[in-house]
Amino acid sequence: MSEYEHIARTDTINPRVLVAKYEVRGAVTLRATELEDQLMEAKKKGVPSGLPFDYVTYCNIGNPQKLKQKPLTFIRQVCALMECPELMEKCPDAFAPDAIARAKRLLDAGFLTGTYSFSKGHALIRKDIAEFITARDGFPCDPDTIYCTDGASMAVRHMLDLLIRQEEKIGIMTPSPQYPLYASLLCLYNGCQVAYPLNEEAGWSLVPAELDRIWEEATAKGINCRALVIINPNNPTGQILSLECMQEVIRFCIKRRLVLFADEVYQENVYEDGTKFVSFRKVAHDMGDDVFKRLELASFHSVSKGFLGECGHRGGYVQLDNFLPEVHAMLYKMVSIGLCSNTVGQVVLDCMVNPPKPGEPSYELYEKEKNDIIQSLKRRAVKLSQAINSLEGFTCSKPSGSMYLFPSVVLPPKAIEAAKAAGVPPDTFYSLQLVEQTGICVVPGSGFGQREGTFHFRITFLPPEDQIDSVVESIKKFHANFVAKYK
Repeated sequence: MSEYEHIARTDTINPRVLVAKYEVRGAVTLRATELEDQLMEAKKKGVPSGLPFDYVTYCNIGNPQKLKQKPLTFIRQVCALMECPELMEKCPDAFAPDAIARAKRLLDAGFLTGTYSFSKGHALIRKDIAEFITARDGFPCDPDTIYCTDGASMAVRHMLDLLIRQEEKIGIMTPSPQYPLYASLLCLYNGCQVAYPLNEEAGWSLVPAELDRIWEEATAKGINCRALVIINPNNPTGQILSLECMQEVIRFCIKRRLVLFADEVYQENVYEDGTKFVSFRKVAHDMGDDVFKRLELASFHSVSKGFLGECGHRGGYVQLDNFLPEVHAMLYKMVSIGLCSNTVGQVVLDCMVNPPKPGEPSYELYEKEKNDIIQSLKRRAVKLSQAINSLEGFTCSKPSGSMYLFPSVVLPPKAIEAAKAAGVPPDTFYSLQLVEQTGICVVPGSGFGQREGTFHFRITFLPPEDQIDSVVESIKKFHANFVAKYK
């Protein structure tokens, strides 16, 4: 027994922290990090690493620049000028004239990256976001309904914290499978996760009739459902909702008095020919004022996804429609407690919603970089999904959007028994062996929710195109050996 007894211990800290899980950076990722450290240490010493691979491929998370996606030139030039304005005078030829003009516009509006901004985000940037939303949807948007946050994740945190009353059993309806941010936050905030299933056999489609059934079951258990989460395009499945399905979701939310969380951070990641992203906000407006004005809608967006991939800059926002003024006041108070979202993230947000226009010096390069990334993602999505589908025991839906595949894999009974003996879920057991033998880091499907008796993992198609074949071959070889071992 130590002479000093620690105050913060696992038996004294918040018990909800102990049970919350976030498998995107869970056991498999931690193991991948250890293996990467081993590789780097061996390289530094000039000795063999003892591992059967030369590098770790992080396919566990939508982190494009980690997997060698180049930042867009215009965005990085504006960020550099905002952080170091004297570059405009010292080396103006190094920057595009419209990048300089953009930085001057923000600086002239009193925006400085080294100072706190207004808690909701700088007024000019929120105005630009509102104009982007207006142009996208065809309906006006008020800048005062927008709150800039440290990524969309922080916006989700604020909204859940706002809606969950500790003294009640508050339910939040989430898709299954779902991005584990929602499950982990609901655990921390003492909310009830009310999962509604996506139909894997029908390409992970949402069946609107299931929503009523799940809502009624939760209500019968004394759970007061307060909101419905839709991730569109979906993470982890890549599915995109049809217009008819979106309309049904809106009617359901109005009927059951639910706030609709429209998680639309992958709105630029649409790969299906002839398919265009349509926001829930636009669909609700198009259904008429008698529908739109009855829907309380929180829409989320981020600079981390799309074609920007600026994850580390943590820029995001939530835009609210049809919330009471007094609720806006409470959300403003919540964001004010954190003073403001990070300012460079706000700069990137501004570049995202207000990119170079036709005729401006940066326009052609910006469009080329953007289209090259999107077309490459589309090719990689098709290539990886087709390759995984060709492997024995795998089934993988072709993704229509987002950055991920969510294949199912048939595991031998002996492997399932070995996993139980090791005290880990079978898909975690499989994923751990995958990273240890190939260096490919994926996320077990159990971290997202999956139908009992099925096993999945989420894998990004973000590795460079010239590495996709290598990733597939490594998985193919590993899987054959794994099945042979546990057959």
